[in-house]
Amino acid sequence: MSDKLLNTAEAARYLRVSEASVRRWSDSGLLPARRIGRRRERRFTEADLTAFLSRGNASPAERRADPPSGVFIGGTFVPLHSHLATFYSSDEGRLRLTVPYLRDGLRSGQPCFLVADGEVLDAYLEAMRDQHGIDVDAAICDQKLTMAPGPGGSVDEALYFWEQVLTRALAAGPTLLRVLGEMSSARVGFESDASMIAFEVAFNTISKRLPTVALCQYDVREFDGETIFQAIRAHPDLYPLGIASFLN
Repeated sequence: MSDKLLNTAEAARYLRVSEASVRRWSDSGLLPARRIGRRRERRFTEADLTAFLSRGNASPAERRADPPSGVFIGGTFVPLHSHLATFYSSDEGRLRLTVPYLRDGLRSGQPCFLVADGEVLDAYLEAMRDQHGIDVDAAICDQKLTMAPGPGGSVDEALYFWEQVLTRALAAGPTLLRVLGEMSSARVGFESDASMIAFEVAFNTISKRLPTVALCQYDVREFDGETIFQAIRAHPDLYPLGIASFLN
């Protein structure tokens, strides 16, 4: 591997992200950087960039312990870095997998992110408050449960939003991040369902870098068949796990 030091632009190309993301990760200590010259410009080694890609944001020196290797969802073990779609056709089906998923995360002290609004959000909060062993209001106050709005009006804005909030959640140390998106809520921020699906495809690059397990919930009563088909294609992690495990 080359010993050449890469500048911020070169590191961004190597990681296939924006220069702003590289600077944020460097400033937070998640991506090692050397400072050179009077202007204290950043320089990165290929070894550190490769380790960042293969192990998530936190460098080996920053890690006191690795995050869990995955989670159980409905009895199926889902490995770290998975980005899955789930599909449901009833109000009860919406909550069958997702409430235990969030409950287990909060019990473990893992940051959880929920994209939902209106009556859907109310249903989640009511169901979560009925779960034994968690205090939903305390989790919200402590920012262990973050209810995010729609992530942005374009693919780039949505990616920037998630890079920012997920990276910030890692600043306290290595952990597993749980993301749950109700796509009927998330779609409001996009100009079309096709744009939303393009974001879903692009989010795979974030999920492979950061220690996340992400569930994107599709209410089949709200989306047409073409969008559901494209949603399945946008989540290749479904294939080895078996899509039947995520139908409700």
